[in-house]
Amino acid sequence: MTSGDLRIRKAEKSDADEIFALAREFALSFRPERAAFDAALPQLLQNEDAQLLVATVDGTVRGYLLGFTHLTLFANGRVAWVEEAIIERNFRRHGIGRRLLEEFESWARSRDAGYMALATRRAAGFFSALGFDVSATYYRKMLTPPARP
Repeated sequence: MTSGDLRIRKAEKSDADEIFALAREFALSFRPERAAFDAALPQLLQNEDAQLLVATVDGTVRGYLLGFTHLTLFANGRVAWVEEAIIERNFRRHGIGRRLLEEFESWARSRDAGYMALATRRAAGFFSALGFDVSATYYRKMLTPPARP
């Protein structure tokens, strides 16, 4: 565990600068733009099907997780999807990601989600240790041009 005071909580509008900095570190195919971020954040905070969590260490945001629940036909109801999850590089391997996922899982269960899933090419061992199984191949089709370095 980190040597500081770790807390997991719902994100607030006042967390915007710290979340944006992490989102820029997270994105590989897209380059987050502040105007688009500022337009999306209030909508996500008000969306009852979205959960935006932050992990703070000594009051500073060091990680976040954005996930959703939505209805399906095949799973007899809701499922949960982790869209984004990142921990600041110097704070990885201290249990922060685990705590964010546990909190999201608790929220997803409270919404009667049948399962939770995510797509990633990183940290396979981490997700396996948390009980995730490889389930499918992820395909995507870019509908907007990718970010330029």
